[in-house]
Amino acid sequence: MQKAVVEPTNAGRKTAGCSALQIRPARHVAAQRHTADMAQDHYVGHTGSNGSTMVDRAEAAGCIGWSSLAENVAAGQATAAGVVKAWMKSPGYRANILNCSLKHIGVGYVKASGSAGGPYWTQDFGAKFLSPCL
Repeated sequence: MQKAVVEPTNAGRKTAGCSALQIRPARHVAAQRHTADMAQDHYVGHTGSNGSTMVDRAEAAGCIGWSSLAENVAAGQATAAGVVKAWMKSPGYRANILNCSLKHIGVGYVKASGSAGGPYWTQDFGAKFLSPCL
């Protein structure tokens, strides 16, 4: 699912003259943990159920020494193409995607059903990690 989100995200970046985002496993870990939390507690937001922030989650996944971070979240879009399309319609999320200073990406996805809503999605972006943040 990560590749299915990254490809249209990078296509949008290309039209804006940005370089392609590189997938980083630690960014994926941070995004997946947050997505699982949103699905478990049935919410969509940037603050975790434990009060964690995007910075907290990036650092817990091993990404320290970053110069920029950004995060997109969503729920309800059935496909990767659909969620990227929705993010591109949101001025703030579109700005994250088209921020040429961001270089790395990780994607979280949880398919929830029934009263849980979903699926739930997270894109985590970063730049200039000084640690390995692989």
